[in-house]
Amino acid sequence: MSTEQGGEPPQGLTAAEYGMWQAFRNGSTYDLRAGEAALDDPHGGLPWGEERTVRARVISLLLLHGPDPLPGRVSSLKLAGVQITDVLDLAGGTVEPYVELIGCRFEKEVLLPETRFTTLRMVDCSLPRLEAARLHTEGDLHLPRCRVHRGVRLTDAQIGTDLLLNQAVVHRDRRGTSLLGDGLSVGQDFQAEMMEAHGEVSLRGAQIGVSLSLRGSRLSNPYGRRALNAPQLTVGRTLYLTPAGVGNPALTSGTTPARGTRVQRFECRGGVRLDDGRVGDAVDLDQARFVMEEYQELSMRRMQTPELRFLCERPAQGRVVLSGARVGNLMDQTQSWPGLGGLAMGGFTYDNLVPRGRFTLAERLTWVEAATPEYNPEPYELLATVLRAGGEDADAREVLLAKQRRRRETLGLTGTAWGYLQDWTVAYGYRPGRAALWMAVLWAVSALAFAQVDPAPIKDDEHPPWSASLFTLDLLLPVIDLGQTGYWQLDGPWQWVTALLILLGWVLATTVAAGATRLLRRS
Repeated sequence: MSTEQGGEPPQGLTAAEYGMWQAFRNGSTYDLRAGEAALDDPHGGLPWGEERTVRARVISLLLLHGPDPLPGRVSSLKLAGVQITDVLDLAGGTVEPYVELIGCRFEKEVLLPETRFTTLRMVDCSLPRLEAARLHTEGDLHLPRCRVHRGVRLTDAQIGTDLLLNQAVVHRDRRGTSLLGDGLSVGQDFQAEMMEAHGEVSLRGAQIGVSLSLRGSRLSNPYGRRALNAPQLTVGRTLYLTPAGVGNPALTSGTTPARGTRVQRFECRGGVRLDDGRVGDAVDLDQARFVMEEYQELSMRRMQTPELRFLCERPAQGRVVLSGARVGNLMDQTQSWPGLGGLAMGGFTYDNLVPRGRFTLAERLTWVEAATPEYNPEPYELLATVLRAGGEDADAREVLLAKQRRRRETLGLTGTAWGYLQDWTVAYGYRPGRAALWMAVLWAVSALAFAQVDPAPIKDDEHPPWSASLFTLDLLLPVIDLGQTGYWQLDGPWQWVTALLILLGWVLATTVAAGATRLLRRS
């Protein structure tokens, strides 16, 4: 089949194909819709007759070796309500005309590997499968409201501007993958809002120039470990896993829903892997719902972003893993974090805490404990550093005290007893007021007791006047000599009292010194 000179159609075209040929040369839309919603639904079960059917071979001929446009016109393929039979195979070709297919039905798969387009728009179409590895477009690739029954493959595809999959429904292929976009490159925005994916969405190593939006989407993969698998993902600005307003049309692309609008949250049934990702502005999980099995994870290992908005619904099962991640602002709320054993954040660092709603220090310590089933000082020290940088010195000391109490649980009998003694006396040095109180109490009680004693001097002609108060203070303060203890001799049980006061004085002095050292080091 070839074109005649002057752009005349080849022999053997059907009436529908002849009309499409002429519309292509004119650059106009070839609309074969009947005007009835049920009959025009490309996803419905009602058959479309020959009057609405064209062969894929004729479309290939138009796009790859099409006729010249009519004078004063720009040729383009614009179809609406058309059924395409056989496999549409444009592999390796270069398509210069603009292509727009609205409400069309493909009987067999569409093959576009290594094909070059200017812009390709398929809106509300039904496709068995879209195979487009290494596809290249100078402009957009639009697939909104399409239904693809055996998956979409966009491996190593290069989209010049925007990629749209809003409200698309994509089912899995034989490998369990609904959208395979490993190595995908998008120049501007990748919008897959209100999308339904029944199988794994794989975006390993994908690069998105501006934002990646999955607002209101529902990802489900009961066939494998993960529903969203996107390690080493790079997003220039923001990754949105947030709600979308459900309207007519749907409110997407960040539009603020009007009061009373029903909101559909992002929902993911299966594991999520965002390891080693780089997101330029923020990762937003506002109101997201993650439904996982015990063995599945919401994993953000070694991810880097200026802001993590961890405002999702608390996962009932599975684990949240932030090990090695680096975040500027951590925006969170207490009801979003999982409990003990459900959180791992070894090596996780953040510069600022921005809680949404009430997040008490006790709740923050519970958050740290949930991430450390076994004692690990690092999360406590980081939290104390961030609180101190924000001017919350008292809270920082409470965090470091909690760290010492957790550490005490790992010590032996002697270390535990010593730890309890330090805790009860001066709270490991983080509450220095206790030391002064203990010293004052011991000094007052002991001074009253020694006031009842009339000790004998060691040397009759070399001793100061007896002072019970100074003698007690001399016993309690190690190293410092107030000139009392070396001149008086106490007998019987008073010797034991003297030894006990010296011991308690050393205990208080060493714990205060340890606490002062920690404060000076600002650890």
